[in-house]
Amino acid sequence: MSISSALKQRNQDLCELCNAETPTHDYTVSPKNDDTIDHQVALCDKCLAAIDDKEASFHWRCLEGSIWSQEPSVQALSYRILQNFKDEDWANNLLGSVDLDETVVQWAMSALEVADVHKDAFGNVLENGDTVVLTQALNVKGTNFTASKGTVVKKIKLVSDNAEQIEGKINEQTIVILCKFVKKN
Repeated sequence: MSISSALKQRNQDLCELCNAETPTHDYTVSPKNDDTIDHQVALCDKCLAAIDDKEASFHWRCLEGSIWSQEPSVQALSYRILQNFKDEDWANNLLGSVDLDETVVQWAMSALEVADVHKDAFGNVLENGDTVVLTQALNVKGTNFTASKGTVVKKIKLVSDNAEQIEGKINEQTIVILCKFVKKN
């Protein structure tokens, strides 16, 4: 893969993570795009191969230098890789000693975020607008009725900050229902 001369020169023709090898790859730090070298890191073959290797702990000791880079893309990638080894003392100590800008930390952590997935009692993925059936009778708090087993709830809404809850209308009242008590219809 070709690498731009400006990106190579940024770290004197050395890999921006290990500072030992000649860079051969321009690695774009997600979720950014590759429209500018400010979103890229110049990597050597060894570092590129080790990025997804959970057994490469010893190799990544080189991040003790690169995390202090002036380039936000290098900081973000270094921080992201260190998160994979945060249970090891050396990585945890390094993460604790560095004070990165909050936007760099958010950039680094954005790839590690997993979207909350709402699932019914049987593991089926729920989506806004789905129809569900109650799998057991539920006492509805704040009302004087019980929603019986088998009650159909149409056009549910997912609770955005809690993957264990949905909202739906029963007896013309909008209530919060735990996902573990419904089956997708």
